[in-house]
Amino acid sequence: MADIARLTQVIEPEAEALGFELVRVKLTGSGEERTLQVMAEDPATGQLVVEQCMALSRRISDRIDAIEEAGEELIAGAYNLEVSSPGIDRPLTREKDYVAWAGHEANFSLNEAVGDHRKLRGRLLGIEGGVVAVEDRKAGRIEVPLANIHSAKLVLTNELIAATKPIDMSGAEEIEETPEEEKADD
Repeated sequence: MADIARLTQVIEPEAEALGFELVRVKLTGSGEERTLQVMAEDPATGQLVVEQCMALSRRISDRIDAIEEAGEELIAGAYNLEVSSPGIDRPLTREKDYVAWAGHEANFSLNEAVGDHRKLRGRLLGIEGGVVAVEDRKAGRIEVPLANIHSAKLVLTNELIAATKPIDMSGAEEIEETPEEEKADD
């Protein structure tokens, strides 16, 4: 099993060298179908465009290759590297995410139940002293230590779309449809 903390330690400086902030490092799948997912953002826009993803992907690949050639195995076996922007319905992974996205709806999965609740869905009220406050749809106001949140993700709503900076569509006009895609559009 790969050590996510070690991978983060390797990947984060590569993102920072390009002026990006690391949002999440996650390894999913099993066997030969594993994916190392790296999510990062440009602090100026909250997203990455395709060229930025490609640049970060190359840096990460080169760095991991160099470390593994020196004898340290970071990830045993084959895997796919996926570098992406967090998107509008982004995961909440850092304390600053809980501050920036307060007031928006989110889904939460907890490590340990709070009361009878291991899953929450409702308005993120914010974070104070390492404790996240949520106005859950069913249970009302619940406070959860950040360390007890297994995962959290914003819910795509009209309010969230309106609050999000416009997505940079540069390069989209260069996308070409293959004959199969053109037939599917007819």
